[in-house]
Amino acid sequence: MAKMAAVRTWMDRANRNIATSAVGRWFKLDGCGHPKERKGSYFFTEMRAGLATFFAMAYIIAVNASIVADSGGTCVCPNSQSGPDPWCNTNEDYLLCKAEIKKDLITATAAISALGTFAMGLFSNLPVGIAPGMGLNAYFTYSVVGRHGSGPVSYEVALTAIFIEGFIFFGLALFGLRQWLARSIPRCIKLATSVGIGLFLTMIGLTYSEGIGLIVGGRATPLELAGCREELKVDGLCPSSTKMRSPMMWIGIFCGGIFTAMLMMYRVKGAIIAGIILVSVISWPRTTPVTYFPYTPLGDSNFDFFKKVVDFHQIKKVLNVQHWNIGDTGGQFGLALITFLYVDILDTTGTLFSMARYANLVDPVTQDFEGSTAAYMVDSLTIVIGSVLGTPPVTAFVESGAGIGEGGKTGLTAMSTGICFFVSIFFAPIFASIPPWATGCVLVLVGSMMVQAVTEINWAYLGDSLPAFLTIAMMPFAYSIADGLIAGICVYILINTLVWLIEKASGGRIVPPNKDLKEPWTWRTEGGIMPPWVGRLAKGKKAFWRHPASNSASEDEGVVEKIDGTPAGPDKGFFDKATSVETSRPEKAT
Repeated sequence: MAKMAAVRTWMDRANRNIATSAVGRWFKLDGCGHPKERKGSYFFTEMRAGLATFFAMAYIIAVNASIVADSGGTCVCPNSQSGPDPWCNTNEDYLLCKAEIKKDLITATAAISALGTFAMGLFSNLPVGIAPGMGLNAYFTYSVVGRHGSGPVSYEVALTAIFIEGFIFFGLALFGLRQWLARSIPRCIKLATSVGIGLFLTMIGLTYSEGIGLIVGGRATPLELAGCREELKVDGLCPSSTKMRSPMMWIGIFCGGIFTAMLMMYRVKGAIIAGIILVSVISWPRTTPVTYFPYTPLGDSNFDFFKKVVDFHQIKKVLNVQHWNIGDTGGQFGLALITFLYVDILDTTGTLFSMARYANLVDPVTQDFEGSTAAYMVDSLTIVIGSVLGTPPVTAFVESGAGIGEGGKTGLTAMSTGICFFVSIFFAPIFASIPPWATGCVLVLVGSMMVQAVTEINWAYLGDSLPAFLTIAMMPFAYSIADGLIAGICVYILINTLVWLIEKASGGRIVPPNKDLKEPWTWRTEGGIMPPWVGRLAKGKKAFWRHPASNSASEDEGVVEKIDGTPAGPDKGFFDKATSVETSRPEKAT
């Protein structure tokens, strides 16, 4: 006990010293003295939260590599399309090439996740991890490139589309359009996005690919109870006699779910990490019925990779393979580019905003989150670099909620996660061997924490509540954050536009009886469409040219301020440099 008390004392002292240093002030740690310091953020808490985020995201290393490698990458199938094996499903040379592609992509996925997540934390100060997106990688493989290259666009041309998409995103972020989009989304949709993502995480945690395998797609019903071993499924379904009998599922429920929940109830530090490690260690021995390495060809392959422990695989076949001759696939190239654009922008915007809100980092005045410009720029440039490494579009991960739930509030959480991804480049056999049932219940627990925002939705007015409900429902049911946002926004626009038209046409006589309960909305968001740096530049120039002697702006601008951002007079608003938000300004009527 004395040793533990000494360790706690040392950690408390270290937390205080780091908080008062330049590092603490940059990341706004609790106790740093910054006016916008993030209460409850401590160095060691951030490090622990980063580990939690990494363990929740680590599955992407193996899963993304497996999905994208199914496209065949740069491998060329020598078979004739009129032959018995047109897409080289049994061609040994092609399958060996495909195995090398998968190893390349394990390194590429870990590398781009490390770089992007570290940069996200350093420049935007957000506790959010980014990596090649689930869903986007499936679209890339099965809709654009096709399995074994059977789609309309080659692997190389698809990467070219992603490369261009990243620069388009960067331009949108630089000129504030992505930030304006996030701010202009109605409040009910923003709240619903957080709830919908919570249910989306729960759905992921309950399925087979990244969860405990409790739920599977059905025939008579859209979803069906499962819980059998993977090898016992018949046509993708579990026979009645085998349901709820998977030992992996029960290990995940009790050791990854109930155990973690009990630790969280008693506020044990590192509860989420402890659950993931416990289930993983139980699942590694080959002689148990819950092993992640069964005596099958796939299990043997995974175990052989696991035994290497330390292994660096050089990227050979997918590095810098963009193909710029798009004349033969112009139409399909354009379709892929546009689809990647709108899906990624909605997916990333919705996820980043929800994670920022979950961490309590959303500004109540602007409805934007701190570091949004830097976050969108980092995301955009990481997409570009990822395409050079051979990966599908990179996006913010909802699994970041695991670290936020562990107490992460600053970019130190993301930087810690990024360092873990960097280490995983060399320890990929270990990190790629975390079984999905080790993280499934963690995602369910995080989902349960995120749905708490449902109580803040305006359920009193149908014009707000119905779009919010559809957003919540469509995200898990359509298995897409972007589709849920599209459904909610379209219904919101349609309903409220019709109400406005009827009101105008009737001279204000026909309105819903409870229209006064509707939440106000305007596209004229605080700060406008342009990004904060443009506002700062414009205000600085006005102040300089109008009052060079007194170094202040005139009162006809609505706000009296000095160039250095300090108040210029009593009872006047001021320009906060930290958030680029004008405060104490009267709200405009909406």
